Amino acid sequence: MSSGKVMLGVVAGVAAGAVLGVLFAPAKGSAMRKSIARQGIDGAEDVQDNLNEYIDATTEAYENIKKGALDLVDKGKQKASSVAGAIRTR
Repeated sequence: MSSGKVMLGVVAGVAAGAVLGVLFAPAKGSAMRKSIARQGIDGAEDVQDNLNEYIDATTEAYENIKKGALDLVDKGKQKASSVAGAIRTR
């Protein structure tokens, strides 16, 4: 299939969609644009909320992992000190 035919099909599809959209639109153009804008704003707010929740959860997980790693380092230091003390007392 040539690229010319593909482009013609795309243009015809866009034109048919525009005509059907105008025919079956539930409201006037201005009302529809306001509705679409409102939905866009709501969608953006939902994305922002989800992103903030993800950042909070990631930060909390990082802090928990960091605390666990520091606890392991402290335990390792204590073990090393006790082994070194046992070796010195021999």
